[in-house]
Amino acid sequence: MELLYQQHEIQKAAQWLLQQAGHRKVLAFFAPMGAGKTTLSAALLQLLGSSDHAGSPTFSIINEYALPNGETLYHMDWYRLRDEEEAIAAGVEDALYSGHRCLVEWPEKAPGLLPPDTLSVRIEPVDEESRRLVVLAEQ
Repeated sequence: MELLYQQHEIQKAAQWLLQQAGHRKVLAFFAPMGAGKTTLSAALLQLLGSSDHAGSPTFSIINEYALPNGETLYHMDWYRLRDEEEAIAAGVEDALYSGHRCLVEWPEKAPGLLPPDTLSVRIEPVDEESRRLVVLAEQ
């Protein structure tokens, strides 16, 4: 499954992606630097009703956001992690297996930690304004 969208249609893309996710709580974003992983994560957070502003968790590794339904959304950026051992030390397993929604940027840094029902999503830049979201087979 895939969706082509323009940057100004990010909310439509986020809604489409949530529909694709269905019951899955963990979404893993595979994309090159600057493709829009954090932008899409912010759109998902807004769509889920949070009034928080999603920033990149590059330095903190994990940002935690409260959702209006009382749940938590974890937004993780594994770019600076060296390996799975460092990811475990940072607490990513606790978030991944918490039962709450998790958005993971740079999941290729510790792929063995992703739960079996993770939805893998590739974000492909098409041009300056267009992106292609590709929902990949489950992990």
